[in-house]
Amino acid sequence: MGARLALQNVSLHFGGVTVLQEVGFTAEPGSILGLVGPNGAGKTSLFNCISGHYRPSAGSITIDGTEVSGDRPATLARRGLARTFQHPALQLNETVLENVLLGAHSRLPGGPVSWSLRLPRTTRSEKELRAEAAALLERHGLAWASRMPAGELSHGLHKGIELCRALLTGPSLLLLDEPAAGLPHSEVEQLIETVRRVQSDDITVVVVEHNMGLISALTDRVVVLDHGRKLMEGTAAEAQADQRVIEAYLGKDLADDAA
Repeated sequence: MGARLALQNVSLHFGGVTVLQEVGFTAEPGSILGLVGPNGAGKTSLFNCISGHYRPSAGSITIDGTEVSGDRPATLARRGLARTFQHPALQLNETVLENVLLGAHSRLPGGPVSWSLRLPRTTRSEKELRAEAAALLERHGLAWASRMPAGELSHGLHKGIELCRALLTGPSLLLLDEPAAGLPHSEVEQLIETVRRVQSDDITVVVVEHNMGLISALTDRVVVLDHGRKLMEGTAAEAQADQRVIEAYLGKDLADDAA
């Protein structure tokens, strides 16, 4: 079986500024890959290239062997890619269930026209997706909140809602952008369990995260970026022991002092 996600020599330039330079790695089906690095390393820019928000200046991005570089987010959603963001964008006056259902747009038959006309096949699909959304909330411990307005819930629960919304698209590849940001330790532990359940469904997960405890607990491998380049690739333990990584995070002088 080939790689679920493969990047080769991906570069990104804005004017004369190089943001990413010849970044490459693969993520296998059902694996969890961590993407880490100091602030400004290019992690979010790389996520934006993978998810269609930026068009790479050069290089190749494939999902299950299909070239997707430059595809729009909606096209990538139909190819099985879903993404969460550091700051979830929810409809705070809508219920939790309705927010999750917003993830179903790419699966509705006939597109927006059929949906607006309430054609019979669209109505049937809506019922099926509503049941699937409820099942996702049940599986991830949020069924109790399904009828509550999202605005009444905590930041941590907003992240859980956004994750369920992403999963309702039926992804084979899930990008998580700093899922632990702002969460207390107890909720980070719950997040780890949630992502492991996602992995058990043979979904490939790529996670950008500063919480190295979460990265160590979850990932099979990590890719470390620094100044837009891939610094190293290996296990989380290998990354934390790598002198180049220590210097990237601390600066060479502080790293030498710590040594």
